[in-house]
Amino acid sequence: MKKVVAPATPIATQRIAKDFPALPQSFFCRPAEVVGPDLVGCRLVKRQADGSLLWGVIVETEAYSQDDPACHGYRRRSPQNETLFGEPGRFYVYVSYGIHHCVNVVTDRAEWANGVLLRAVALPDEPERVAAGPGLLARRFGIDRQRDACSVCDEHGLWLAPRSAGLIDPVLITTTRIGISQGQDLLWRWYLQASRSVSKRARGDRSPKPVDAIRPG
Repeated sequence: MKKVVAPATPIATQRIAKDFPALPQSFFCRPAEVVGPDLVGCRLVKRQADGSLLWGVIVETEAYSQDDPACHGYRRRSPQNETLFGEPGRFYVYVSYGIHHCVNVVTDRAEWANGVLLRAVALPDEPERVAAGPGLLARRFGIDRQRDACSVCDEHGLWLAPRSAGLIDPVLITTTRIGISQGQDLLWRWYLQASRSVSKRARGDRSPKPVDAIRPG
């Protein structure tokens, strides 16, 4: 009698389950200024068409809230920012200046515009600044408006995974946000101090030497 052998679990699926489990939706059911620093050190992961994984460590974030004049939902609700008013745990992707895509994560609660902008990601075995900025990040991961409103917990598409064991308690710099004309005094930007992939460092904070820098791995 021929022995029937169950098909093996694909390697890509094994790796996802072991190393890159999605953060739970409940993680995002908190204000943006709480989720923002907690996302630094977490991983942005994308399953590519061939089943392989493109991933990197989030090293810089910014928070925005409806009562903040720099927030897209501050003045009005529109078809363009509708996702920001939706359930937490979704990607909110918009186009900045008609050129660059920016990737945000919706947080807190429905009917209240609240979210975290992913500003920079460090990728393993790639140039340090390949995703050092919102536009570069979106370009490297191939993220556009088609990802708007998609779940950040979908392990078969694009998702967010927890920090690695080596980054459980990272040292962060807290500073003001970048490229806004209102709400400039809010200390709602955070970045990984030991990373060389940050888009812009706070005044007086020097980039670590390559030998001292944290690299994703």
